[in-house]
Amino acid sequence: MPKWLKKSLVVLITALTFGTVSPPAYLFADETSDDTNFSDIKDNEIDSFASGIYESIDNQVTQEAFLTFAVEQAKLQSMTKFGTKIAPVIEDEFQDVIFPKMEEVITTLALEHPTEDLSNLTISESPTGGDSEKIFHIYHTVSGQDVVRFHVRKDNPPKEGYWFNFHYHTYHDQFQEHHVLGSIFWAKNMPPKWLS
Repeated sequence: MPKWLKKSLVVLITALTFGTVSPPAYLFADETSDDTNFSDIKDNEIDSFASGIYESIDNQVTQEAFLTFAVEQAKLQSMTKFGTKIAPVIEDEFQDVIFPKMEEVITTLALEHPTEDLSNLTISESPTGGDSEKIFHIYHTVSGQDVVRFHVRKDNPPKEGYWFNFHYHTYHDQFQEHHVLGSIFWAKNMPPKWLS
C-alpha cells in the first residue's frame, strides 16, 4: 500500500474517532517491498480509489466512533448520577443487568440513525440530582431535539422497600412510553439523593 495512503488512513481514522480508536498496526508497518510506481497511476484513478476508501471508512468509523463515545459517556454519566453513596451499592448489578441493555438501545439507535448524521448526536453531560429522574439524554446538536432519554426512578412499592427503576423514552412516541431496562433493589430504608 502506498505510504501516502497509509498516512492518509491514519490521519482519517484518528480525526474521525477523536483518537478513541487506534488505527490498525499494519498502517504503521514499513514495507520495503512496496513496488507501486506512483508515477504510473493516473490522477483520476487515485481520486476514484481514494474517495471509495474514504467513503467506506468514514461510514464505518463514524458508527464505531459514535458507539464508543456514547457507551463511555453513558457509563460515566450513570456513575456520576449515582454519586458516592449509591454507586458502591448498586454498581455491580448495574454493570451486569442494566448497562448491557443501555448498550443495546444505543447500538440500535446508531444502526437506525442515518450514518452521515451520527456526528450530530451527542450525550448530555449533566445528570440531575435530588429526586429527579434524568441520567442522560442523547440529542441532536443541530436541532437541539432529544432522541433518547435514559432515566432512573425511585420506586417504593408497599412493604417491598426501595427500588431503582431504569427506563428510557424515545422520540418515536413523543417520550410518552416507559421502556423498562430493569430494576435494582436498594433497601427498606430511603436511598440518598442522586449525586450525593
